[in-house]
Amino acid sequence: MSRKLKKQAEDFMKCGLMGWGLECLWTGLGSVCIKKNKKMECFTSIWMFPIYGMASMMSPLCHIMEGKNVFLRGTVYTACIFLTEFGTGSLLKKKDCCPWDYSDAKANYKGLVRFDYAPLWFAVGLLYEKILMGKKAA
Repeated sequence: MSRKLKKQAEDFMKCGLMGWGLECLWTGLGSVCIKKNKKMECFTSIWMFPIYGMASMMSPLCHIMEGKNVFLRGTVYTACIFLTEFGTGSLLKKKDCCPWDYSDAKANYKGLVRFDYAPLWFAVGLLYEKILMGKKAA
């Protein structure tokens, strides 16, 4: 396996696992804070691993954005995440297997994207940048 392909596979695994872990944390906290479930039960889907893993494709963008203002970088990553969420959600919805439905949220688009999650995706995008760049992202 070439060095470049090995790095891409490692980044895919790191991004996929980080996304899954963050989703478990997010839904577990929601379980205890919103539903008052002391077990802090979380939920996710197998589909989410490759979706989160796709963040590894942001690596070239991260290198292009290196040294740019953190607000610009985070905003661009947020837009990338929204586009990925909408695209993958649309495909999965056509097959009746989309694991999320934001239709009940006020700031949603077609039940697939929640714009009120922008600050969360901003932070997650910067975390992905840190993973993909292999150094401290500021």
